[in-house]
Amino acid sequence: MTESAELPPAPQQAREVFGDRFGDAVRYAELLADAGVNRGLIGPREVPRLWERHLLNCAVLSEAVPADVTVCDVGSGAGLPGIPLALVRPDLKITLLEPLLRRTNFLTEVVELLGLDHVTVVRGRAEEVMGKMPPVHVVTARAVAPLDRLATWGIPLLRPYGEMLALKGDTAEEELKSSATALSKLGAVETSILHVGEGFVDPLSTVVRVEVGESPGGVRFAAKRAKAARTGRTRRRR
Repeated sequence: MTESAELPPAPQQAREVFGDRFGDAVRYAELLADAGVNRGLIGPREVPRLWERHLLNCAVLSEAVPADVTVCDVGSGAGLPGIPLALVRPDLKITLLEPLLRRTNFLTEVVELLGLDHVTVVRGRAEEVMGKMPPVHVVTARAVAPLDRLATWGIPLLRPYGEMLALKGDTAEEELKSSATALSKLGAVETSILHVGEGFVDPLSTVVRVEVGESPGGVRFAAKRAKAARTGRTRRRR
């Protein structure tokens, strides 16, 4: 028996959430259950709960993302939440940012197979691409790191007045409180906790929203961003 045989049938909620991309969502789930497990991108124990805990949990994040914006999924891993978000939101321009080669290879294969023309895969760490990649409206992340550390990677990639949306679990409120000082230094002006996915996931998906002002990343990252931009202009001239 292969790992893919353990994948349960898609629930009715998946048909409702993914709509006309439901078939592609099934193909993605099958890839995760097979190649994703074989390449060590997800654990085999996650296969039976791929739909509820992973695909649907990530797809409903779309409720919190504005229309027609640019998105960077930091530490995208096997494509969560970036791929489910891309399937339900063709209006978004999404970058899947991931430092590990085996993961970016998988992501590239998925993007090509599913015909996700509005998705780009970039290999690198957030601190490496700052200033090289255009700032985005929204940064997303899931299970990447504690909130304060995640913010130091994600917030500097934002445009002024952008927002970071981090899928978190039961520790969301505690993490938000303990990270308050760090978030403020990074230019955050507003924070909140959202619960999304009513009628589709149980429990609801918990999202920490961090909105920034005119200086994403604060003073320290503004200097880094300016330096990176100058370096980029010099290279282009050559």
